[in-house]
Amino acid sequence: MQVQSNVSLKNYVTMRLGGTAHALTTVKSKQELLEALAWAQDRSLPHIVLGGGSNVIFKDGFHGLVIINRLPGFKVIKQHKGKTHIQIGAGENWDNVVKKTVDLQLHGIEFLSAIPGTAGATPVQNVGAYGAQISDVFVELEAYDLTTKTFVTLTKDDCQFSYRSSIFKSIQNRRYIITSITLELTAQNPTPPFYASLQRYLDDHAITEFTPLTIRQAVVAIRAVRLPDPSRVANTGSFFKNPIVHADKAAELLAAHPDMPHWPMPDGRVKLAAGWLIDEAGLKGYASHGMKTYEQHALVLINEHAASYQDLATFQQEITDTVQRLFGVELQQEPELM
Repeated sequence: MQVQSNVSLKNYVTMRLGGTAHALTTVKSKQELLEALAWAQDRSLPHIVLGGGSNVIFKDGFHGLVIINRLPGFKVIKQHKGKTHIQIGAGENWDNVVKKTVDLQLHGIEFLSAIPGTAGATPVQNVGAYGAQISDVFVELEAYDLTTKTFVTLTKDDCQFSYRSSIFKSIQNRRYIITSITLELTAQNPTPPFYASLQRYLDDHAITEFTPLTIRQAVVAIRAVRLPDPSRVANTGSFFKNPIVHADKAAELLAAHPDMPHWPMPDGRVKLAAGWLIDEAGLKGYASHGMKTYEQHALVLINEHAASYQDLATFQQEITDTVQRLFGVELQQEPELM
């Protein structure tokens, strides 16, 4: 195991902000992970684990050990009655994983194509797109439990998935370091109804054969237009969660804005489109403090030349305050703040 000292975090988080890490190491096996944890413990240093850094915001540095998770693995472990269980190393590039499953003609995660980051990060955020989320196909995961100092298996129920959240997002449950995930995919083809923007793309391109491959190709094409590549443009993808409001609040907004996108939820509440609210507030393409809302998708904040986390925080506050004032809706940040 090699440990670097005083490492800039800009190259490890896609927003290209974050200050300096006191120490940083990359682990490619469970043994190396244990060695890294022991190294930090011996020096009484805190640690934090990163995957692709695409859904993380640092406040300006980390006085401890940053562990970059690159644990590999992609293995079919069970096949039965058209269902396939695949175990995936937490450090695997997520979109490469999606491509491999589509190449195997398996259905289940093609809607989550072109999402940056690693496989191990997907349960943390309960990553979702185009009407699908990782919890839909999740079976279990393996993690290192920092409390018991053992490797454990957590089921879907253990993870307590909800909209863009899980137990791994709470401070009290930062006891787990995910080492692999297991998903259940099927040999079936995806079937309508599809998410509205995806269906429009399929209709516009006269695509009537729905396979994991055709859906993946459509999602990749849509995201290429709407979302900037974080390897070229500093961003964390969707910066705000789609807010969920009570039905009476949604009715109030729809009376004033009949064309407002909205989706009824099983519990009677209504999900709104954060990007639409920001756009309707006149903030698409708005720039300040070295930050900017992306012209193609107002939900994405890009770092043009921000110098610190404070620049991002101030810009973010301007957006949330404006949306709150105009619509009475509070936007919540999606990337995790470290």
